[in-house]
Amino acid sequence: MTTYNGKCHCGQTAWAAELPENEHILCHCDTCKQLGGGAYSLNQIIPKKNLKITKGALKTYTYKGDSGKSVNCYYCPNCTTHAYHHQEAMGPDTIVIRTILLDGAKKWKAHAEIFGKDRMDWEKEVATTFEVMPPS
Repeated sequence: MTTYNGKCHCGQTAWAAELPENEHILCHCDTCKQLGGGAYSLNQIIPKKNLKITKGALKTYTYKGDSGKSVNCYYCPNCTTHAYHHQEAMGPDTIVIRTILLDGAKKWKAHAEIFGKDRMDWEKEVATTFEVMPPS
């Protein structure tokens, strides 16, 4: 496990995340596109205990996910950078952290792609792709 530091765009909030690998999971779901304004988001699924907020406080936005259960998005109250989210469908102790916000993440490779069914037609597959989520 390695600890990586992250921060929001304006610097008001910061965090440290302990990750097993320095790699991204690309999410092509329509919600990530709407929240982030891009074709996909870069993430990793980690235990909640592996994330520590080191500066400021995050606000929460909640919506219903594909499972019908709540998804809580945690973001900077000033610049609205989304640091991580918690999907109730994944249980209470698992979160999805935005890996591109972590130090050095621009050099990391893609490990997998999820919600491949929602990928833009012009995007090329760059890693093992699952139509929705990988099997549990």
